[in-house]
Amino acid sequence: MSKQITLGVFGFGCVGQGLYHVLHETKGIKANIKKICIQDITKERKIDSSFFTDQKSDLLDDPEIDIIVELINDSEAAYEITKEALLKGKSVVSANKKMIANNLKELISLQTNERQSFLYEGSCCASIPIIRNLEEYYDNDLLKGVEGIFNGTSNFILSKIFDENWSFDQALKYAQDLGFAETDPTSDIEGFDSKFKLCIILLHSFGLFVDPADVFNFGISRLNDFDIEYAKKNSLRIKLVAKCFKEGDKISAYCIPQFVSKDHKLFNVKNEYNGVVLESAFSESQVFIGKGAGSNPTGSAVLSDIAALRYNYQYEYRKISQNDNLSLEENIPVKVYVRYPSNYSFDKSIFTNITEEHRSEQYSYFIGEAILGNLSNSDLLNVSGVMVVQV
Repeated sequence: MSKQITLGVFGFGCVGQGLYHVLHETKGIKANIKKICIQDITKERKIDSSFFTDQKSDLLDDPEIDIIVELINDSEAAYEITKEALLKGKSVVSANKKMIANNLKELISLQTNERQSFLYEGSCCASIPIIRNLEEYYDNDLLKGVEGIFNGTSNFILSKIFDENWSFDQALKYAQDLGFAETDPTSDIEGFDSKFKLCIILLHSFGLFVDPADVFNFGISRLNDFDIEYAKKNSLRIKLVAKCFKEGDKISAYCIPQFVSKDHKLFNVKNEYNGVVLESAFSESQVFIGKGAGSNPTGSAVLSDIAALRYNYQYEYRKISQNDNLSLEENIPVKVYVRYPSNYSFDKSIFTNITEEHRSEQYSYFIGEAILGNLSNSDLLNVSGVMVVQV
């Protein structure tokens, strides 16, 4: 039977306000927010000031608060809050994908030892319930791979560029104005945000704990008119795609911009939407699409975790016991388009096969195949005028 629950919330930014809104709009959950811990207690807010405190002990030491909801940007502070809450016998809901990806193994062990729940659906793909589906629907299916657009901000920018002919800077500024992108957008546009989500999804897909530092990511900030024109001329779009797939006892995982054609399942996933494609032995190919950025979509995912805790729900992590000593593999071929300044000379020896080359006065490109590990460690990626897109 469901129970009345009392929440203590850390953070009242985009997601925190979204949670407050959806919680007060829904009729099906008996939950109330008792206190919200914020940094700046003097800042004017849209709700009564009695909700707010700048003392974390007001939440963590309050016996009436059942669940701590962690929604702050600082991953290190979020880790300390989550750890302390679990040790004090409180379940935790979090949306901090960086904190979770970097500390997942420890936090799972801690929640088991303390007999509490640690849920984080809101950390991956916002409104798409991908973790719950991997935990429950795909718990006994033989997954082959997962790929998708995991970052709504980058997809919003790319949609404006390809559908409305906006410049990169113009699209980024608009995403920031709408609250999709942070003032410092590095995590979104360089693929870090997608990579953190990928590391979490890797565990729920294949039972593999992965250090984010071991997963290659490359972003879209260097995209220019030359690349966009190439894509349009070939009836392609560019998407920032994160993927993981299994071959034998090896798992490969990376996040990189990718050309997608009209028949690709992600081609028409636009604006702040995310799209996730699951390939499995039994259910074959399935696609999930939903809003991946914004206050209410992420707030609704957080609310779904809170609702699940009324029934003491926990992730079971069955894939950990099924992973058959899987390990991360970088020795796989990746076919890429490489654009570079025409006056730049570099060693192409890491490319085992070059199938196309074109030179012009300002920029040139080639399409070639390289081993993922060699590409990710190449000095080529440190050159500001170089753009890499998977073909």
